[in-house]
Amino acid sequence: MEFPQQQKPAGDGKITYPPGVKEITDKITNDEVVKRLKMVVKTYMDMDQDSEEEKQRYLALALHLASESFLRNPNKDVRLLVACCLADIFRIYAPEAPYTSHDKLKDIFLFITRQLKGLEDTKSPQFNRYFYLLENLAWVKSYNICFELEDCNEIFIQLFKTLFSVINNSHNQKVQMHMLDLMSSIIMEGDGVTQELLDTILINLIPAHKNLNKQAYDLAKTLLKRTVQNIETCIANFFNQVLVMGRSSVSDLSEHVFDLIQELFCIDPLLLTSVMPQLEFKLKSNDGEERLAVVRLLAKLFGAKDSELATHNRPLWQCFLGRFNDIHVPVRLESVKFASHCLMNHPDLARDLTEFLKVRSHDPEEAIRHDVIVTIINAGKKDLNLVNDQLLGFVRERTLDKRWRVRKEAMMGLAQLYKKYCLHHEAGKDQAQKISWIKDKLLHIYYQNSIDDKLLVEKIFAQYMVPHSLDTEEKMKCLYYLYACLDTNAVKALNEMWKCQNMLRGLVRELLDLHKLPVSEANNTAMFGKLMTIAKNLPDAGKAQDFMKKFNQVLGEDEKLRLQLDTLISPTCSCKQAEICVREITRKLTFPKQPTNPFLEMVKFLLERIAPVHIDSEAISALVKLLNKSIEGTADDDEEGVTQDTAIRSGLELLKVLSFTHPTAFHSAETYESLLQCLKMEDDKVAEAAIQIFRNTGQKIETELQQIRSTLIPVLHQKAKRGTPHQAKQAVHCIHAIFNNKEVQLAQIFEPLSRSLNADVPEQLITPLVSLGHISMLAPDQFASPMKSIVANFIVKDLLMNDRSLGNKNGKLWTADDEVSPEVLAKVQAVKLLVRWLLGMKNNQSKSANSTLRLLSAMLVSEGDLTEQKKISKSDMSRLRLAAGGAIMKLAQEPCYHDIITPEQFQLCGLVINDECYQVRQIFAQKLHLALVRLLLPLQYLAVFSLCAKDPVKERRAHARQCLLKNITVRREYLKQNPLAHEKLVSLLPEYVVPYMIHLLAHDPDFTKPQDYEQLRDIKECLWFMLEVLMTKNENNSHAFLRKMVENIKHTKDAENPDDPKANEKLYIVCDVALFVIVNKSTACHLEAPKDPILPANFFLPQDKEFVNDKDYLTSDIRQMLLTGKPKPSPVLAAVNKPLTVPGRRVYTKTSDPASNTSSPQPSSPALKTREAGVELESGARENEENPVIKPQEEKKVEVAQKVTSDPTTGASPAKRRGRPPKSAATAPSPLASEKESGTGGGAGRGRKRAVPSQDPASDPAVEPINIKIPKQQQQREDGTKRQIDLQR
Repeated sequence: MEFPQQQKPAGDGKITYPPGVKEITDKITNDEVVKRLKMVVKTYMDMDQDSEEEKQRYLALALHLASESFLRNPNKDVRLLVACCLADIFRIYAPEAPYTSHDKLKDIFLFITRQLKGLEDTKSPQFNRYFYLLENLAWVKSYNICFELEDCNEIFIQLFKTLFSVINNSHNQKVQMHMLDLMSSIIMEGDGVTQELLDTILINLIPAHKNLNKQAYDLAKTLLKRTVQNIETCIANFFNQVLVMGRSSVSDLSEHVFDLIQELFCIDPLLLTSVMPQLEFKLKSNDGEERLAVVRLLAKLFGAKDSELATHNRPLWQCFLGRFNDIHVPVRLESVKFASHCLMNHPDLARDLTEFLKVRSHDPEEAIRHDVIVTIINAGKKDLNLVNDQLLGFVRERTLDKRWRVRKEAMMGLAQLYKKYCLHHEAGKDQAQKISWIKDKLLHIYYQNSIDDKLLVEKIFAQYMVPHSLDTEEKMKCLYYLYACLDTNAVKALNEMWKCQNMLRGLVRELLDLHKLPVSEANNTAMFGKLMTIAKNLPDAGKAQDFMKKFNQVLGEDEKLRLQLDTLISPTCSCKQAEICVREITRKLTFPKQPTNPFLEMVKFLLERIAPVHIDSEAISALVKLLNKSIEGTADDDEEGVTQDTAIRSGLELLKVLSFTHPTAFHSAETYESLLQCLKMEDDKVAEAAIQIFRNTGQKIETELQQIRSTLIPVLHQKAKRGTPHQAKQAVHCIHAIFNNKEVQLAQIFEPLSRSLNADVPEQLITPLVSLGHISMLAPDQFASPMKSIVANFIVKDLLMNDRSLGNKNGKLWTADDEVSPEVLAKVQAVKLLVRWLLGMKNNQSKSANSTLRLLSAMLVSEGDLTEQKKISKSDMSRLRLAAGGAIMKLAQEPCYHDIITPEQFQLCGLVINDECYQVRQIFAQKLHLALVRLLLPLQYLAVFSLCAKDPVKERRAHARQCLLKNITVRREYLKQNPLAHEKLVSLLPEYVVPYMIHLLAHDPDFTKPQDYEQLRDIKECLWFMLEVLMTKNENNSHAFLRKMVENIKHTKDAENPDDPKANEKLYIVCDVALFVIVNKSTACHLEAPKDPILPANFFLPQDKEFVNDKDYLTSDIRQMLLTGKPKPSPVLAAVNKPLTVPGRRVYTKTSDPASNTSSPQPSSPALKTREAGVELESGARENEENPVIKPQEEKKVEVAQKVTSDPTTGASPAKRRGRPPKSAATAPSPLASEKESGTGGGAGRGRKRAVPSQDPASDPAVEPINIKIPKQQQQREDGTKRQIDLQR
C-alpha cells in the first residue's frame, strides 16, 4: 500500500476546532487541555467515514494532534485523550491515513502502544477510555498500516509485549477478545512473523512465565490456535534452526525448545507438523543428555491423554520405542517411566510396549527393573484391563529378582492388585479370576531362603490377603475360602509360615522362662543360644543379634515389659489383646524418641511374627461355623468358586494345621461336636483330619468334656479296626495322646485285631497291620512280647515268605497306588510293622533287629521277590524294594540299631537310590533327605547322594545336588550355633562324609574293572558330585583336611574284606581318584591339614606299622583321560554321524516320561535292571521299558550293529548281584543296546547298565580305518578347550 500525498488542510493551514472548543496550545494548563481534548474526542467519536466535509474540515486538527507536544506530553490523561483521537482519526480516514511521514507514523503507533499499558488497572477511572482505545484499534485493524513501514516489526513487538504484560485476571472476555483481534490481524495479514515477534509470543509458554502470568499464557495459547495456518511455518523454521542446524543464537528461547514443543503440542499438534520429523533426528543424537531431553519431551507428547501422535506419526513412535534399548541408563529409565502414563492413557499401545518392557524387566540396572514393575502396577491399579497377562507375567518374574528392592516392589504390587480386585471385587469376578494366580505366587515366595522375603510374605498375608483389621467373621471367611483355593505348594508354604511363627513364639517363651531362673553362667549361655536363634529369624542377622541382646537386657530390667510379652505369646491371647500388647511394648521402647530407631524397627519385626493377629478361640469358632455351613449346604461355597466337598476337605485341613499351632483355641464343646460330625462323614480325608485335630487338641477332653469323651472313644476304636490305614494310625495316636487309661483302650483294639489276622484275605489286613504297628511302637512294654510271636509266626512266615497271588505281568516298573495288589500293600505294611515294633523296643536284646535287617537285606538282594518264585510283578517288586530300603533307613535313625547295621547292609540300602525304577529313586531320595536334614540319620548316609551322579534323569541329579547343599548347610549352621556340638564333630562335620563315600564307591557293584576308564570316570563323577559341594569354600583349610583324610585311608585296609587284596586295591584306586579330583580342583589342598582326621573303625582297619602305601594306582594314561575327557579312538561306524558332545561327558537324554517306568530293554538278562545307557532309542524304548517294539525299518540297523559289536567273549553269564547288577561287560548285549552303541560311539549312561563298547576298528579286518589329518595347531587348541571344559564341570 502506497502512502498518498500529504493532504492539505482547508483554510491555508488554519486549524479548525469543533464548536465550543478553544484553541489547544502548549500555553494553557494541562487541565484545560484535558477539558478541550475531551470535546475533540467526542467530536471524532461521532464522526464516521462518510463525512467527507468534516474530514476535510478537521484535517488540520488531526495533523496538529500528532505533533510532538502532544505525543510527549507528560500528563497521562492528555496522552490518553490524544491517543483516542488518533485512533478515531485512523478509523475516520481509513484506509488512507492523514499522516504520510513514515517516521511520524512510527512515532504515532509507538505512542498509542505505550498508552495501552493503561489497560492494566481495571479499577482506574480512565479504564473505559483505554478500553475504547483498544476496541477502536482492534475493530479498524489500525496497526495494519504499519506493514509498509521498514521497521514495523519494532512496533509490533512493542505492541505484543505491551498486551501480554497488561493482561490479567481482572480483564473480562471482551478485553481479551480485542487483544486477540488486534494481534491476530497482524499475524494473519502480514507477510510473515519475524523471530523476534515470535519470541514475544512463545516466551509466555515457558513454564517460568506461564506460572507468573496465567492470563498471558492463555492469551498466547488462543492466539496460536487462531493463527495456526499462518504461524506454523515460522515455528517450523525456528525449530529447524535450533534442532537441526544447532543455531542456538537465533533466539533467546533456544534453550527452552523442548518446553515450547510440549506446550505447542498441547495447544495444537498442527503447529508442529513440520517439527516432529526433526525430533526423530534428535533421538539418534550421539549426546546421551540430548537424547534424554528428547525422550522426556516425547514421553509427555505420546503419553498425553488425548494425544494421537503415535497413530499419526508411526516412524517417530517406532524410533522412540527404540530408546527403551538405549545404551544410556537415564534414557532407558525415562522410557520406562513414560510407559505408565502411556498404558493408562493409551491402552491401544500396550501391545507395542509389551516387548520393550519385557526386555527392560531383565535390565542389568536395578532402578530400571524396579520402575518396570511400578509402571505395570500403577496401570493395573487404575484399571486391570490396561495390563495384559504378559505384563503381569513380568511382575511375576521379578518376585524372584536378585535385588531385594525389586522383589519387594513386585510382591507389594501384586498384593495390592489382589486386595483390590480379588478381595474387594472392585472389577467383578472375571477380573478377579484373571489374577487368581497372585495368591499362590506370593505364598510360593515363602520357599525362598532370604528372611526378608519370608517376612514380607507374612506382612502381605496379614495386610492384603487376610487383612487382620477385618472383624473376626469376615476375616475367617476370607481365610476359609482362600485356603480352599490355594494350590498344593501354596498351602504348604502357608502351613510352614504358621509353623515358623509358632516356633518363634516357642523360642520367646523359652527366653522368658530363662528370665525367671536365677542368674548363672549356664543360664546366660542358654539365653545367648536362644537370642542367636531368634536373630536368625529376623532381617540382617548381624544387627539383629546386637538388637536382640539389647532387647533381652531391657526385658531383664523391666518386669512389666516381660509381663506384656508373656501375655502376647500366651496360648490364650486373643487377637484384640495381642494388638494392645504390641502397642504397649512398642510405646515402652519408643523412648527416647528418635527420627529413626532401628532397634525399635527390629523389635517390631519380632512382634509382628509372634503376635497372633488372625487366630484365637473366637476365630476357631468362626471357622467351625463356616465348616458346619458347608456340611449343611448353606454356605457361599459356589459363590466363592469352590465346590462343597472341596470346602469341607480344605476347611478340615486348615483346622488340622491350626490345631498344631493353636491347640488351646479349639477347646470348646461346640468345636468338638462339629468335629464329631466330620468323623461320621464318608470322605476318608475329612475323617482323618478330624481325628488328627482331636489328637492335637484334646488333652482336656478326659477331665472337662465327658460327653465328648464317651462319644469319641467308640468312633476311634472303629477307625482303628476298620478305617483306612491313615485313619487307623491317627486313631491309635489319638487314644494314646488324650486318654488316661490308654493301656486299656489300646488293649481293646490290639487283642481282637491280633486274633483276626488272616493272610488269605490281604484286603482286610492292611488297617490291622497299621494299628498293631503303631500300638507296639507307642506301648512297647505292654505289647512287645505278644508282638514277637505275631512277627515270627504270621508277619514273616505266613505273610512275607509266601506269594499267594500271581502279579500283573504288564512289564511296568511302577503302577498307581490303586493298582497295587492288596497282598503287596499288606507286605509293605508288614515291613513297616517290623520297624515300628523295633523302634518301640529300642533295644536288641532278643536279636530281633539282626534278624529283621537280614530279612530286609535279602529282600533287596532278591530285588523285592523274597521267595524268588517269579510270581510277583515288577511294579510290586519296586514297592517292596522301596519299603525295604526305607525300613533300613528308618532303623538307622535309632542309635541302638544303627550300631548293628553292617557296611554291607548300608551299601544295599544306599544302592536303592540307583534303583531301575524312577519312582523308587525319587521317593527314597526324598525320605533320605528329610531324615538327614533333621539330623536323624548318621552322617554316613549323606554319602548315598554321591551315587545320584549316575542317575539318567537330569532333574533327579539336580534334586540330589540341592539336597546335598541343604544338608551340608544345615550341619555347618548347627555347628556354628551349638558350640558344645564340637564334641560330636565326627558325626556332624560334613567333610567326614568322604570316608563313607569312598568306601561305598569302592564296593559299588558297577566297579568291577579297577583300570577300566569308563568305570573310573563314573567313580570320578560320583566323587566330584559330593566334593564340588564340600569344596565350595575352603573354610578352616578344609581342602587340605580332605586331602589328608584320603591319604590316611590309603594307609588302612577295608574292614569288610581286610584280607582281600582286590577289595583293598579297589579302595586305594578310589582314594587315588579322589586325590586326583581334589588336587585338580583346589590350589590350597597342599597346605598343612588343620587336624588329623578320624576314620570310622567299622569301615577301615589300621595296617601294620611297617606298611607304607606310596603306590600310584592310576596310570598316566588314565589320569590324562580323566583330566581331559579325551575318549579312546572310536570305530569307523561309531564315528559316522556322531552327535556333538562336551568332551569328557557321556551323551544322556532325559526320559520323556519318568512316570511310565517301563522295564529295561532286555528282560532275559538280570544284569540290565539298573544303569543302562541314558540315550533314548529311536525305536521308542525308554528308561525301564521291558518289551520295546522294534520298528521294521530298524531291523537292518540292528543286524548291522550286531555284526559290528559281536565278540565271542561277551557270552559269559553275569555274577549274582546284591540289590543291583554290576556294570559288567561280560553280559551279552541286546540288539538294541548294540545299535545304540554303534550309533553313539561308545557313550554310556547313568543309573543303568551300559551297553557293550564297539570293537576297535583296527582289530576288525572287515572295517577299513579312515585317517583324517588334523592341523597340529587346531588339534592343540581343541585339546586345550576340552581340558578347560572338563575342569570347569
